[in-house]
Amino acid sequence: MFRLLQIEFIKLWNNTAGKLLIISYFALILCMALIAAIKFDIGPIEFHVADQGVFNFPYIWHLNTWIASGLKLFFAIVIVSMMANEYSHKTLKQNLIDGLSKKEFIASKFLTVFSFSLISTLFVFILSLVLGLCYSDFTEISIIFSDLEYLLAYFVKLIGFFSFCLFLGVLVKRSAFALGFLILWFIMENIAIRFLVWWLVGKEASENIMRFLPLESMSNLIKEPISRFKAVKSMVAQVGEVMNKDYAVHFSELLIVGSWTGIFIYLSYALLKRRDL
Repeated sequence: MFRLLQIEFIKLWNNTAGKLLIISYFALILCMALIAAIKFDIGPIEFHVADQGVFNFPYIWHLNTWIASGLKLFFAIVIVSMMANEYSHKTLKQNLIDGLSKKEFIASKFLTVFSFSLISTLFVFILSLVLGLCYSDFTEISIIFSDLEYLLAYFVKLIGFFSFCLFLGVLVKRSAFALGFLILWFIMENIAIRFLVWWLVGKEASENIMRFLPLESMSNLIKEPISRFKAVKSMVAQVGEVMNKDYAVHFSELLIVGSWTGIFIYLSYALLKRRDL
């Protein structure tokens, strides 16, 4: 396993564009800390984001994993480019000639996906912990370490999404086309398929079907946390509405994304196995 990871990290280290994207990805996650510095002074009105409770435990786990998951496209570019370079630079064929099996090749790519997902999760955990300890109104141990399931959901979401990107990279062979296919699938899933399902079974019943689609299931792992703001709830209450949104991470949703991850990795291997390289 270590040998396979070593091979992939050497390839990534020698790829200038890949290194730049990886650094940019983690730098942007780090920029979440800058939210604390946002402050508006308009006459007698002072607004400081850090004073609004956005960094309170355990809410911070939900907010930061949601924001960080929106940045995953940066590493998605690295994944599809990584596969495209294997074809364009002939390193895939050379690896197979040197004795690496196709199963080991796909395993090395999945280990890379797993490693970066784990590193990203640990990075978000440390950043959120530091921000929370600095700005949270609640610092009891039981509160700090509650709702950590959002980190698990974030980890599973990254693995699932990056596995999808890996499959597209194997399928299309060109990074630009793979990313184009990813965007096309997002549009199809959120517009064409959604409206088709609405038309066939109705809007309410369609949600039970849509939750099984790959990108939709990944999106459902971490629901938007903005409506949990006290200010948002107050505004909703003022207009006479009641908000009963379920923000929890459910095991069934983790299982769906985990199943898609297995499917994408298997399809990547099956596709590579059938190809004459």
